[in-house]
Amino acid sequence: MIHYHGTPVGGPKQDTIRLVPFTYQDDIGPVAEACQSFVFDNGAFTAWKKGRSIDFDAYVRWVEVWHRHPGLDWAIIPDVIDGDEKDNDALLVEWPRHLPGVPVYHLHESLDRLIRLSETWPIVALGSSGKWPTPGAVGWWRRMGEVMDAVCDEDGRPRVRLHGLRMLDPDIFTRLPLASADSTNAARNSGSTQRFGMYCPPTVAQRAAVIADRIESYNSPAVWAGSVRQEALTLYPG
Repeated sequence: MIHYHGTPVGGPKQDTIRLVPFTYQDDIGPVAEACQSFVFDNGAFTAWKKGRSIDFDAYVRWVEVWHRHPGLDWAIIPDVIDGDEKDNDALLVEWPRHLPGVPVYHLHESLDRLIRLSETWPIVALGSSGKWPTPGAVGWWRRMGEVMDAVCDEDGRPRVRLHGLRMLDPDIFTRLPLASADSTNAARNSGSTQRFGMYCPPTVAQRAAVIADRIESYNSPAVWAGSVRQEALTLYPG
């Protein structure tokens, strides 16, 4: 599993910071120089929380500039988090297919759309939305069980590579057969010195690296264990 830690982080960028949001384009220079690989996030979640929209054309131009860089794995295709399937399918049609894009399946959408995406795209990102906006909540696990049952074969193997948006929590990704996941956990918590105690690293970048290293000591399982596992996660979501 690949762990993508998002910017921004104060101080020098570390090799652990590998996801660059569209809203923080200035971070790409140091990240491209330091990281073995990285991905682009369209910034839809941040824009949605602030009541804004994404400039689709500007985002495409940004990806166009960088898509030949050997370190860029892929870019999240712009999506409407609270939109319907028609809205998001229309954005996929507009996406230039020569660019390495990954579509987002939102948990409030039909399982039929998830299956369609898994039959058309090599990677599908899973986004928490609608009645299931919070990764790790009891209801979220129940819905995620339905998603896994739909996208995995009878042996629990995903039919497509899955990326978990905002799912880089060991309590989450160690229970799902994800190929990759992301979060800004390292960036958001690197400003806190209390969590480290008396042996706190002196800089924000060092603290972010420590948090990222702890997360990366865990991996995702190869298969989804099915309905029995789903029931256990519903009862014991932590």
